[in-house]
Amino acid sequence: MNTIFRSYLIFFTSLLAFGCNTNEKKQDTGFILQEIDLPDYEKNIDHKGLLTALGDRNDESIRTGEHIYNNICFNCHGNPETPGSIPNAFKFWEGEFKVGKDPYSIYQTLTRGYGSMPPQVSLTPIEKYDIINYLRETFIKEKNPNQFFEIDSIYLASLPLGTSSGPEPKEFKPWAEMDYGNFLINTYELVGLNAPERERSSGPSPLPDENLINANFAYKGIAVRIDKGEGGVAAGKAWMMFDHDLMRVAGAWTGEGFIDWEAILFNGRHNISPRTSGDLHFSNPVGPAWANPMTGKFDDPRFQARDGRKFGPLPREWAQYKGLYQFENRVIISYTVGNAKVLETFGLEMLDSSPVFTRTLNISPSDKPLKMRVAPSQVSVELLGNGASLKKQDGFTLMEVSPSQRLQIKLLISKAKPEELKEFAKTSSPPESLESMIKGGPSRYPQKLSTEVIQGTQEGPFQVDILNPPFDSPWKNQFRLSGLDFFKDPNKGVICSTDGDVWLVEGFTKNSGKLTWQRIASGLFQPLGIKVINEEIFVTCRDQLVKLHDFNGDRETDFYEAYNSDHQVTDHFHEFAMGLQVDKEGNFYYAKSARHAREALVPQHGTLIKVSKDGQKTEIVATGFRAANGVCINPDGTFIVTDQEGHWNPMNRVNWVKKGGFYGNMFSYNPPPDSTDSGMEQPLVWIERDRDQSPSELLWVESKKWGALDGKLLNLSYGYGKVFVVPFEKIGDQVQGGIFELPIPRFSTGVMRGRFNPGDGQLYLCGLSAWGSTQPQLGGLYRIRKVEKPMVILVGLQANKNGMKLIFTDELDRESVQDLNNYTIKVWDLLRSRKYGSTHYNEQTLKVTKAELGKDGKTIKLSIPEIKPTWVMEINYQLKDDKGKDVEGLVQNTIHQLGEASSW
Repeated sequence: MNTIFRSYLIFFTSLLAFGCNTNEKKQDTGFILQEIDLPDYEKNIDHKGLLTALGDRNDESIRTGEHIYNNICFNCHGNPETPGSIPNAFKFWEGEFKVGKDPYSIYQTLTRGYGSMPPQVSLTPIEKYDIINYLRETFIKEKNPNQFFEIDSIYLASLPLGTSSGPEPKEFKPWAEMDYGNFLINTYELVGLNAPERERSSGPSPLPDENLINANFAYKGIAVRIDKGEGGVAAGKAWMMFDHDLMRVAGAWTGEGFIDWEAILFNGRHNISPRTSGDLHFSNPVGPAWANPMTGKFDDPRFQARDGRKFGPLPREWAQYKGLYQFENRVIISYTVGNAKVLETFGLEMLDSSPVFTRTLNISPSDKPLKMRVAPSQVSVELLGNGASLKKQDGFTLMEVSPSQRLQIKLLISKAKPEELKEFAKTSSPPESLESMIKGGPSRYPQKLSTEVIQGTQEGPFQVDILNPPFDSPWKNQFRLSGLDFFKDPNKGVICSTDGDVWLVEGFTKNSGKLTWQRIASGLFQPLGIKVINEEIFVTCRDQLVKLHDFNGDRETDFYEAYNSDHQVTDHFHEFAMGLQVDKEGNFYYAKSARHAREALVPQHGTLIKVSKDGQKTEIVATGFRAANGVCINPDGTFIVTDQEGHWNPMNRVNWVKKGGFYGNMFSYNPPPDSTDSGMEQPLVWIERDRDQSPSELLWVESKKWGALDGKLLNLSYGYGKVFVVPFEKIGDQVQGGIFELPIPRFSTGVMRGRFNPGDGQLYLCGLSAWGSTQPQLGGLYRIRKVEKPMVILVGLQANKNGMKLIFTDELDRESVQDLNNYTIKVWDLLRSRKYGSTHYNEQTLKVTKAELGKDGKTIKLSIPEIKPTWVMEINYQLKDDKGKDVEGLVQNTIHQLGEASSW
């Protein structure tokens, strides 16, 4: 990883430890980062020199700027022909700059971030001026001339003085530099050297489906490196791909590059899946690899989507993926065909300069004959071992397996001539038993890494500790942390990252000032939730619910059990599997997002999903979500699922979920016919983007150390790195309430998941920034400690026919409460439609005619004669506590129904 960038990440996290409240500063300037937050080199940049130099390298600069724009900015901003994925993002060809239209002002926005625009901390000063040059010359000069600023000598002389150009530009590809281990599960498209251009649709939403019926996608592709060497799958030169939906080897390829890294969680590109890079030696089309043992046919019985493609796993009685074993750098895949158990591993041999790909299979006795498609018939195939034979049929070379025998088979597959491969087979080693490789092996990641705990010293009721991951790990991990949980020993926990890792972390409660990190699993498909149950580790991945097994006591995972792989995975970038919770009966729950700006292809798109305790059954609990970032289980057995602003979502929403409920996204699979607001369940609260751009998971406070907040509900912010209290009430069957921000600094990452540690009673949070967050750091781990100081936090909210009740944790000053000038209340409506988001409608300021403080000293009753149900209400107040200290705050809430007129 770029050393300067990595150092900057560590520097930025330390700001919180020294009490730098970037959130408060942002309220003053609009910038996310302040000058003190920036690397030292930014204080000595020769802005005049960099702008002047553009004249000598204009063409090169514009080409570089275009490259950066297409790879970093296009996803959100788009261009005049193709809307970006966030329609509200600034349009350079027609919008008006908020900070300033001159190059230095634009530079400041790129460097420091502004509003929803995150700081571009990976760009050097030269690169930032290249992108500014590209924007000015391509979009602004002709299409938006009112925003084009003429550069002259007077302007250049006014720029800050400096002597440096900053660090030299260096292409930053942390996703390609990381050692993922010898396998990496993802959705891949298999293509050869002369691959056609990708088809990508555009236009108004919903976007039309591309014609991908003939594309060879491994939707649950296990890419395995088969050549020797360090650096894992990304550093290899030869690979094979196993598709665990279909038990097929999708193909084998060689080259200097593994894949093209085109994906949202690799290089950040939206609406795209990575393709294989290099020479595709053979591939098998999408379809079952093994014939149905009952019929002997290869007909695909799976769910067929609107676009003609089929998704999801084969029926379990036909074939089922059981998981994979890791032994040294060998990957052994376990699955069943009928009642036969299969272990399979891959290898590479060389016939002169021609690769020979090998498949070694150990097959238990079957009660029926089995047959498998090995490769297209034009590809050379040889078989070693007894009890099986090869034949050609319907354009494929088939392997037929005799029943009632235990077999060890080795297949050789190559582009070599058939007679050459036949001769080569005589010298190839015989098929091996794989039994010795499924009992655990030597550690692959023996190093234990240590990091410092930076103790928080902030004033106020909370202190935030920074628990930095080992950013300088030998495997160049990005540490985009996406889930955490604790063992019975609360000093020890597990943390997953969306890059595929699981880490065992120790040191949480012993207060040694250090954490120890051990990498215990890798190569998983976008983990976004983790749970420890009876000391066993379960992980939510995009393709499966995985159970991790350690057979030899070194803590590393020896077997990645597919506890449940009913997931319907397509190639769409947006369908993340989010969170993991378990109910009292042991059933699992996670949320699956829908396709972005497109109609659903499979029933699981945009749903809350339940997996039975034994992993054998999957059911959909609720539908109609767009981007459901995790799930919370409530004490009464209901659920809370957040959702994000977008098409059919005028703003972010927090949903108190009922079984069978529909939550508004009409692009969901088989939505109800009624697209009006009354056709959906209403949210607990609509969240304005200024409060939180992207809410993530909620959790209940389970800690007596948190005093009056014990038993209350918290909401985490992926978009802005905040934590909110969620005061709510229930009127009839409708839950309604609001959000109130905890008085702590913003975290430097988006916050994804949180757990209260039963040992110290404090809240631990992890987070990442990979899509749609303003926060600049890739990943982070934090602890919020409640200390013995007054909180004065709003924890209760009641709407009634004569006004609002606000309930606080601590006592307030009666005189300040009664002063009506201390309150400002605004309300507005939203418009839900197929368009992205909504502006404000019917904005009003409501008059408070009386304010009273209850006998408890903590409850305010506001008389508001004009109160009525509203999509959004914001209450600002400036009060004092009972010690005379200023207390300012804002609560945003939604009112669906008014309760009866309130009295004390």
